[in-house]
Parts: sequence; C-alpha cells; structure tokens
Amino acid sequence: MIIITGAAGFIGSCLIQKLNDEGYYDLVLVDDFSRPEQNKNFEGKRFSKQVERDEFPEWLRQNQLHVQFVFHIGARTDTTEFDYDLLNRLNLDYSKEIWNICVEFGLPLVYASSAATYGLGESGYDDDESKLDQLKPLNPYGDSKNDFDKWALAQERKPYFWAGLKFFNVYGPNEYHKGRMASVIFHTYNQILKTGAMKLFQSHRADVKDGEQRRDFVYVKDVVEVLYFLMHHRKDSGIYNLGSGQARTFLDLASNTFRALGKEPNISFVPTPEDIRDKYQYFTEARMDKLKSIGYHKPFHTLEEGIDDYVKNYLVPGKYY
Repeated sequence: MIIITGAAGFIGSCLIQKLNDEGYYDLVLVDDFSRPEQNKNFEGKRFSKQVERDEFPEWLRQNQLHVQFVFHIGARTDTTEFDYDLLNRLNLDYSKEIWNICVEFGLPLVYASSAATYGLGESGYDDDESKLDQLKPLNPYGDSKNDFDKWALAQERKPYFWAGLKFFNVYGPNEYHKGRMASVIFHTYNQILKTGAMKLFQSHRADVKDGEQRRDFVYVKDVVEVLYFLMHHRKDSGIYNLGSGQARTFLDLASNTFRALGKEPNISFVPTPEDIRDKYQYFTEARMDKLKSIGYHKPFHTLEEGIDDYVKNYLVPGKYY
C-alpha cells in the first residue's frame, strides 16, 4: 500500500498516474476531497481508498502494517497566503505529525519542500543542508517549508529513509484547478485563446531586459520520475533540489507556447504590480549535482519538449495525465 497526500492536486495526481503506469494500484489517496473540479485529477485512475486529510494521521496509525511508502505531497501552496496560523497548521504541524508516525512505525517518507525557501537566492540555489539557516524566504509559504526542513534535520529520530524535495517551477497537466497559482504556461495558453496575445511582466532592473527574467521550469513528468526513483532507492536520506537545472526566460516560455499552437509570438509587457515588485524573483536555477550523485541520471525534458507535450497532448484536447 502506497500513500499519496495531496492526491487530488497537481503533482500528487500525476504521481498516481505514474504509479498506475508502473503497475501499482494499491494506492491510498489523501486530500480534502470537497472540491469537485480538483477531484477530476484522479478520475479514471486506479486506487484502493480515499482518506480525508483530517482523518489521515489516525488512519495511518491504525493501518501502518499495510503501508510500504508515504509520499507527503499535500500542502497549502498559495504563495500569497498570509494566514500564518493556517500555514503552520497545514504545512508545519501536519507534516510533523506525519513524520513522527513514520518514525514510530518505520515507514519511508518523501515530502514536498519548495524552492520558495531560497527567497531571492542571496545564498544561491545549492541544496546544502548546512545553509538552511541562511535562507530568507519571501513569503509565509516559503517560511513554512523552510521551517519544516530545519525541524526535520534537527530531529534525533528520523524515518529510516526520508527525502525532502525542493520543487522549482513545476508545470504540466492536471493544474486546471490552480487558478492564479497555475504555471505561466497555463496562463499563456489561456491568454492566447482569449486575445491572441500574451502580456508578461516588465523588468524593473536595469541589468535585465523585459521578459528575460529567468526561472527553473521543470516538467511534472520529470518530477514524478524522481519520486518513483526515490521510492525504490530508499537510501541517501536528505533534502534535494528538484528542478531542470536550467534557467530559462519567460520570453522562451511564452514563445514556445505560441509555437506549440502553431502561432507567431505576440508578446507585450505590463508593469509588475508594486505589491510584489520587491519580492519578485529574477533568477532561479536548481543545482542538481546532489540528486545526480545518488544515482539519478534520467534526462529531463527541455523547456521546448515539455511545453510541446503539455500544450498539444493536454491543454488543447483538455485532457488529464
């Protein structure tokens, strides 16, 4: 039995499909299943049981003998959320409880951290655990993720195998429900359909041209490949970056979305809203040496390959992965 929290969400639901494709069907899906539009993410997939998020810790205690692996992907992921109590409850305290149950019963655990922990990248994007105290997240969401990473490392008792994954800018199928938190590729596609054009944020730095802000965009199919690898690897516990390892511009992203639709790029620029301007990341790029050092050598999709697959095989036909 394999547990997936956040199973109705973007990455969690793609992980279900990956596991199904590999012949795993005894899956327990954990989430808040009250949003019908989000539940479409796992329609047609094979699994054993759904467990409501609030009931899961006690369920896990009662059923731990049957559990082989825990993927804790669920979290409050809104980077504009400023309710510290909510984030502490869902991202910090809930994760601590799952961690402690995994320790108690000897269960392996992979959990979702975030590249939001790196803030503006003043200390770089190196997943060196000794640098966690130097990081300065830009929002309460990033704080909650960094706080859990630091708490996990400080524990004397840890699961016999555990890994925290710092997801960078993940994009791909099954993000229809995410609204403003969906990837820029998703928003570009929808703007093109409505207006035939795409508006990107201007640069407000003299050393960066408009549209040349760069981020590490990683295709969700690559993310779930790494999750699957770790399920079998079960050694070399620690915190790992999970990005493509290659920063690309927003112009690249938007232009490739137009090309996947067979259209000429039509891109203009609007001012970055003042309320986020001082917290806007102009560059992110995952150092991926650490993951490679433990034996993960599968190639990642290029941005061109990922966008082409996402647009043509999922967004245009309105399909799920």
